[in-house]
Amino acid sequence: MYKKKTGIIGIVITVVILVILVFVSNMKLESLSYIENLVSTVVMPVQNGLTYLKNKITGNHAFFADINKLQQENETLKSRNTELEEQLREFEIVKNENDTLKEYLSLSEQFSNYETKPAYIINKDFSNYNNVFVINVGQKDGIKTNMTVISEKGLVGYVISTTNNTAKVQTIIDTASTVSATLSTSKDNIICKGTLEEKGALKATFIPTTASIVQGDKVETSGMGGIYPKGIYIGNVKKVVSTKNIADRYAIIEPAVDFNKVDTVLVITK
Repeated sequence: MYKKKTGIIGIVITVVILVILVFVSNMKLESLSYIENLVSTVVMPVQNGLTYLKNKITGNHAFFADINKLQQENETLKSRNTELEEQLREFEIVKNENDTLKEYLSLSEQFSNYETKPAYIINKDFSNYNNVFVINVGQKDGIKTNMTVISEKGLVGYVISTTNNTAKVQTIIDTASTVSATLSTSKDNIICKGTLEEKGALKATFIPTTASIVQGDKVETSGMGGIYPKGIYIGNVKKVVSTKNIADRYAIIEPAVDFNKVDTVLVITK
């Protein structure tokens, strides 16, 4: 009887254990499924984010690679641009030298009756009262004081002082300058002086009362006065100013030479 009860109890216990095992087993599977869903829910966005970040970083690497490439190309272009600028400067130097030689040749042909020395201006002193400049030839080149200086356009001035290598030239528009001139149409003689009234122009005075002088008349050197040779073009009459006394009338002469732009000249040495 005791053994029979013990067997029944054993069977019951075994059944209970099996039920428990099945139940526990089912609970574990559900738990695992739940955990798996949880992990999937939490991990997947993170994984997607990491994947996006990876792709972004990979793109940034490409972007930075492009930046480096562009910087290298920019440096190459800068270097090439510098070379081109240097070549352009060299070209401009050669062109200027060629233009200067052309001006010298033109001047020499224009004033072939004179012995001349070409020069270019190395310094200017233009103010209200002074209009002088320095040229790059001097005593060693045979330059002396009172020599006439001309340009392709016409009369410039004369040499007032020299050094071994340079000469100072007083222009015809300097207030201390006086030029004996002739009206090309009437051949009447006049005196042209630098003036403060019309900066950069000349004032013609001592106009004969019988002289016919009108705007546009050409004015050239008369050859009198001991400095300037005859027939060098000075400029044109810009306007005639009448006064109560006809003997006091005067004219404003516009020089043929633009003294702000002139840079090459000829010195008449003989």
